[in-house]
Amino acid sequence: MLLRSLLRRGAAAAAGGGCAANARPDLPGSLASLLLASRSYAKAKGGGKPASSTTNRGKVRVKDPKGGVSEDSSAAGDFAASSGGADELDAEFELPTDPLPPTYDPALDVGPGGRPLFAFTDTFASFSHRGANAYVDFTLDEWKAMLPEGLPAGMMKEFQETRRCAVMVRESFLDLRDNFRRIVDPAITTKRKDNKRQIILDGPRSCGKSIALAMLVHWARTEGWLVFYVPQGKDWTHGGFFYRNTYSDLFDTPVQAAKVLQDFLKYNETRLQQLPCQIFEPIPLGEGTGVGMMRGADTVEMPEGSTLYDLVQTGITHTHASVGVVVRLRKELSLVKDVPVLFAIDQYNSWFTFTEFQEPVTVRSCRSIHAKELTMVNAYRSMLHNDMMVGAFSHSTAVGKLRQELPDVPSDARLMFPRYTVDEAETVCHYYMRQKIIRRESFSEEKWKKIYYLSNGNGSEMRWLAAFI
Repeated sequence: MLLRSLLRRGAAAAAGGGCAANARPDLPGSLASLLLASRSYAKAKGGGKPASSTTNRGKVRVKDPKGGVSEDSSAAGDFAASSGGADELDAEFELPTDPLPPTYDPALDVGPGGRPLFAFTDTFASFSHRGANAYVDFTLDEWKAMLPEGLPAGMMKEFQETRRCAVMVRESFLDLRDNFRRIVDPAITTKRKDNKRQIILDGPRSCGKSIALAMLVHWARTEGWLVFYVPQGKDWTHGGFFYRNTYSDLFDTPVQAAKVLQDFLKYNETRLQQLPCQIFEPIPLGEGTGVGMMRGADTVEMPEGSTLYDLVQTGITHTHASVGVVVRLRKELSLVKDVPVLFAIDQYNSWFTFTEFQEPVTVRSCRSIHAKELTMVNAYRSMLHNDMMVGAFSHSTAVGKLRQELPDVPSDARLMFPRYTVDEAETVCHYYMRQKIIRRESFSEEKWKKIYYLSNGNGSEMRWLAAFI
């Protein structure tokens, strides 16, 4: 607050002229450096949020072509001053309004060893292991267009604090991508032959599992694949309406079913209109959301010539058929041969623990319902099939610890996702320096290595510690 009052007094004196003959309109270098240091400390102490109690939602200071700085620019426009690009941010981002960003220096786009920090490409397919540890830059609109189901919380936090919607292509992601690419295109020459159709991404907390899964979905959809993406598997087991289905003796969750169908239709609508239904058995009806059972009917039939789009629309339109359509969609997708199909489930470990639902047993006691007792989870959880499926554990949202061998999962499906390596950490720190999280005059090899070893390669902790340099 003292620094802000000094700045206001200096600005008022410069504007008034009169008695401010010896007032300096420019901020002294020592005071500017102190202000920048205080902001870095406050940002680190507050978990990356600005220390000021007043925030400016969706607004950022932007350099105009004449070299000046304009305030109150919309975050949906360009913010070339902070990122050097034309990225777009939503109003949900809380961006700090002080201090003024330094003048853009093209030398900041140079990464370790003098190689480019950013790879100017619109897809992850062109990357090889030789070109790893480089950032791919997209706009937020492009991310949301490719992943309309939602982005991982860790990715959104990274975008918010760096003010740029870029992700680093790691070698661990390239291994994951190449594994499924070799399955679809066996003609790709490679020395590795141990391709896995089912993979569980496991590893320490904040090591990048969810971001790697989102990047895999982005790449697969760019390649024309049909991807069933669930960014928050925990939503299937928490919240909403549930009831016991007397026919299957499982618990139906029509609220979650309707949302799953709506999310799946957002990106795949055109593709689903081209894929015909191959199963025409009647779809069982259940209890609708707050409307009970349907009178006079217990099944619904899909007419001949129906497409998967018609199937999904049936579940969205009729709440009684939502859960049955989600289960039928799982069977239909396993029969699709015209296009590669990938099931990508984040927070996959939530499907092996207890839900927040409870069934009354007596007047004074209730029984916790396990995730395997939910109709939708029971239909999608198993990996004992020939379909391509990848699930990512989320230890930040974990309900409980799991045993090493999981039911309905192959014994060799688990893949340990690593933390940042030394080379990856160096690239990340150069990127943070380029995005003004780390001050350039304080950056050194000794300091970024201290951050790496203090955090043990943890991505979120490295970003938090970067402000202390």
